[in-house]
Amino acid sequence: MQLISWNVNGIRASMDKGFRDFVETEQPDIICLQETKAHPDQVNLDWMTELGYEGVWNSAVKKGYSGTVIFSKTPMLKSSIGMGIGEHDSEGRIVSAEFDDFELITVYTPNSQRALARLDYRMQWDEAFTRFIEKRRKKKPVIFCGDLNVAHQEIDLANPKTNRRNAGFTDEERSSFTRFIENGFRDSFREFEEGPEHYSWWTYRMNCRARNVGWRLDYFLVDEKFWDSVESASIRPEIMGSDHCPVELRLKIG
Repeated sequence: MQLISWNVNGIRASMDKGFRDFVETEQPDIICLQETKAHPDQVNLDWMTELGYEGVWNSAVKKGYSGTVIFSKTPMLKSSIGMGIGEHDSEGRIVSAEFDDFELITVYTPNSQRALARLDYRMQWDEAFTRFIEKRRKKKPVIFCGDLNVAHQEIDLANPKTNRRNAGFTDEERSSFTRFIENGFRDSFREFEEGPEHYSWWTYRMNCRARNVGWRLDYFLVDEKFWDSVESASIRPEIMGSDHCPVELRLKIG
């Protein structure tokens, strides 16, 4: 089973810049998108329906902002959106889908923004999301994926020294990620690759993608109770269409 997570930075914008070609060529079993910036009635995805995908959308109240979706060829037993917390659910940041052997949650974690204007909110979000996934994993093993808006370790960004206290590389955000690991989730990519210079996001400025000056912000975190079902995890920097690239998880099921 092939699972893909991708921050497309606008699904409408990405459609003719690589997204459709990628999906039609690879046809992953499950595709999780973040930062869709659209409602489903704003996008013509008849071609995905023809390929056998069913979609569950969570669009932000604010038009053209945030948003997540899970497309799956594998039948979902049930699905839901949000955390059930009003103050956190208006931005369309979570979709959950239950399958036979696991629950999959895609998440677009809030950015702490310039001058860390939203860091306090980000910490509140992290606490709420941690409680949310801990509750869900009592029923089934959980895999969660998406743009978590944090580079966990210095190896996960090109310039750690100059980015200290910048959004995505604060001690607070990194500590929140560490708690996921301490609570029994595995950073799937780092289980297979310990080396540097593996990134999933590059700013459009200064030709950074061509120079591979990036950050690893996109993840698949896997409940350790389900780790034996993992075959591989990878980053797909060759796939264009967004300032992020897809990340991939392959499972030994399906």
